[in-house]
Amino acid sequence: MMRFWPFVAFAVLAGFLYVGLGLNPHEVPSPLINKLAPAFTLPQLHNPAKQFSSQDMKGKVWLLNVWASWCVSCREEHPVLMALSRQNIVPIYGLDYKDKNEDGEAWLRNGGDPYTMIASDTEGRIGIDYGVYGVPETYVIDKQGVIRYKQIGPVTHQSLRETILPLVAELQAK
Repeated sequence: MMRFWPFVAFAVLAGFLYVGLGLNPHEVPSPLINKLAPAFTLPQLHNPAKQFSSQDMKGKVWLLNVWASWCVSCREEHPVLMALSRQNIVPIYGLDYKDKNEDGEAWLRNGGDPYTMIASDTEGRIGIDYGVYGVPETYVIDKQGVIRYKQIGPVTHQSLRETILPLVAELQAK
């Protein structure tokens, strides 16, 4: 009987590996979904003397996009965010994460600025509060300040069409 244990253990481990390989890494569950978004007040990227507070957004459905000038995947999603901002469907607020202000501003000058406003999180503390795994990440936040969706990785035309925009429309109708 004891000689079969290694085979049983191997079969169990192989089963876990098989299930794990079938999971989508962009669908990491967030404990913040359906909970109040962490409150923050940060300096604005373009005008550090002014503050932006998440409390300013009460009563609005909005997107919080966490990005950085050093982020390669952010370059991939940037044209999608630019197109979305031109449509004026939902305001996009940026959180420049662990970045130097001058680098973030230069990046936006070169690629365009899709954001209604950008908060500067140079220390990364707000990103930690939001459970940021890595940039880019985008949150859909409802009128009561509750996180309703978290997109890990770049926003794509497909994720906008299939998930984000239908959810935004539903939340705006409430």
